[in-house]
Amino acid sequence: MTENHSATDMFRLLADDTRVDILRAAAVAQYELEEVGSGPAELAFSEIYDYVEVENTSKLSYHLGELTGTYLQKSDDGYSLTHAGERIVRFILSGNYERPDSFGPKPVDGMCVFCGEEALEAFLSRQFFRIVCSACEQPVAGQPITPAQVKTHDDDALIESVKLQSAEVSKQIRRGMCPECGAHLSSDVIEMRGNPLPDADSFLVTSTCQECLRGYNSPLTYSVVYHPASIAFHWDRGIDVTSRGIWEFNEHLYQGCWTSEQIASDPDEYEVVLRHEDDAIRLFLDSTATVMRTERVRRKNGDPRHS
Repeated sequence: MTENHSATDMFRLLADDTRVDILRAAAVAQYELEEVGSGPAELAFSEIYDYVEVENTSKLSYHLGELTGTYLQKSDDGYSLTHAGERIVRFILSGNYERPDSFGPKPVDGMCVFCGEEALEAFLSRQFFRIVCSACEQPVAGQPITPAQVKTHDDDALIESVKLQSAEVSKQIRRGMCPECGAHLSSDVIEMRGNPLPDADSFLVTSTCQECLRGYNSPLTYSVVYHPASIAFHWDRGIDVTSRGIWEFNEHLYQGCWTSEQIASDPDEYEVVLRHEDDAIRLFLDSTATVMRTERVRRKNGDPRHS
């Protein structure tokens, strides 16, 4: 069982080319399966021996014994990858342990949420995709990016992939699942004193995974952009928010069209209003940034009316 091994023990198992080749062989076999939905590929001892360059069957048996229980699991039908084996072999095959190619600076659409200028530039910095305003030099957005992601996309396609990624990550965070490891993610709404963001939103959602220790932060207004009610509201008005990067919403916050406020305490409750021309959607959240209810609003002569 993996719990009997320390992290050092687990990674020490990979300090041998033959063992890495065995994991690659299992991944290749999985890829070559012709049956749809056939489950994990199971390789017989003889099949692995054909895939891997090894001196003799005794050596192969020894390496399989070392890998089994951590990176491989054994059944009557053969050997297949464990969760740890799947994760590590995909990491190896994709080359995500390498240094990513350079990218940028490249101008991107969007407004700086701090100064209102349309002077955003995207570039890579320490394996992070970052967007900075060239006018005020403030960092506007950033998220991790993989070397394989950079390698397999040209400049425009890379930016589009980051937009898609930011939308998917935001959805997982909103649902309480860590995008990094899949564990439970806890979120809290905090008020930012001396907040550099516009007055329209002075609240921040902080989300933390206690398992892998990843943390995520977002203005309260942005935390609900990809909620189904928001997606439907904007879609009805010809806007596909799921195809836009989070930085492309900055103009709404800067111009005060998107707002948040605390409307109750004990228990805390917050209201986020996303406006589009004369219409708006209101989303009501609790202290964990969970949307409890929503309503659409249409304004006529200054009076809000439910649509």
